Amino acid sequence: MLKHDLSKSDREFRAAFEAGAYAPADFSHRAHVQLAYVYLAESDVDLALERMRAALVSFLSHHGIPASKYHATLTRAWILAVHHFMHRSPEAFSADDFIARNPLLLDSKIMLTHYSADLLFSEQARADFVEPNLEPIPRHRLTA
Repeated sequence: MLKHDLSKSDREFRAAFEAGAYAPADFSHRAHVQLAYVYLAESDVDLALERMRAALVSFLSHHGIPASKYHATLTRAWILAVHHFMHRSPEAFSADDFIARNPLLLDSKIMLTHYSADLLFSEQARADFVEPNLEPIPRHRLTA
């Protein structure tokens, strides 16, 4: 059984992000991983993906960033990757704890082991999720 908890800081981070109070300059790759963890700790993959997409699109709109900046494939691929690592470390007490146990997730280029750059950075991959063309992203049936 997976046990992934959220800290008060995780909840505050999610609330600030969803409220548009998080500055774009501060929304790093690590913050993306943290947000994915938060949503996955509270829901299944499909709902976490919906919430992540909605939060990112709202964030872009709130800060006047073009909606075309949203990348459907990267969003889903990172949700799947975080979910996979949640299964590899079945217990965490916060996003910080989870990330400390899984530092590989901090490598923002890890998706290039699954996708060629041509595919990952294509307009098709930005607009809609495309499956990896190099190596599949592991998937688990159980929810986090």
